Amino acid sequence: MSPVALAELEPISDKEMSQVQGQAMMSVDNVVGANHQFTRVTLGIDSEKRLNADHVIMGGDDTGADLDIANFALGHYVRDDTRVQIDGNTYNVDEVVPFEGIEPYLELAERDGKLSGFRFGLNQARGTLSGEIASFSGNLGLKINDASGNPVDATLFDSAGVATNHRATQIGLAAEDGTCSECVPLTNLLSMDVGVDNGDGTVGFTKDLFLAFQSESVDWQDLDGTNMIQGPEGVFLNLPTSMTLDMQTLQNGVQRERTHYVDRGMGMF
Repeated sequence: MSPVALAELEPISDKEMSQVQGQAMMSVDNVVGANHQFTRVTLGIDSEKRLNADHVIMGGDDTGADLDIANFALGHYVRDDTRVQIDGNTYNVDEVVPFEGIEPYLELAERDGKLSGFRFGLNQARGTLSGEIASFSGNLGLKINDASGNPVDATLFDSAGVATNHRATQIGLAAEDGTCSECVPLTNLLSMDVGVDNGDGTVGFTKDLFLAFQSESVDWQDLDGTNMIQGPEGVFLNLPTSMTLDMQTLQNGVQRERTHYVDRGMGMF
């Protein structure tokens, strides 16, 4: 004899639904832009990571690369257990301060049925990024105190001192004509705090960290739709940092965080 199951679907009351909690593992959103149609796939996951890569090169050709970072690292190990770290906490020596990423997403940009570009980003991100930047294409959200002590947006320059966000090799302050007034090689920035300045010495999460690849210029929208960030053709890294520095600090060089368990200090690289 075969068992028989009798069942029917019944609606759940609002009272019963109010007692149910959950979150979608994945969501898909379609966004209409001025020039492109966007499809964004977001994963409802959180991650904490610490990683090293010998060399990151993207968008390379015979003349150079859009992005060229040697000894790349996310997150770091603690050297000083008395120092307050990026997240406002203190750690024991040798513990990891991870790079935090919440809700990663992949977004496609289309025009007339053809793919114009795609980007990978994080809905929220905070942590340290380290490396020797030989070439940078994108936005580097860092501020520098000018001669009057006022923080202004840092400007990226090429090797000739001309302002650019494509294959830049220097960073500093711009003169009135847009050329370099004071600038130093990007390799002086060995570690950066990715996030937003909370104003109390700690760093909050940023929603604007993403890496994009485009065959043409694309206006990427903020996740909340309040702002647009234009990515030109090629590889484009939007890297918001919480740091405000003076030129003397840049000229002396920003020390690299400890990114390996065996700490070799300044002789690591």
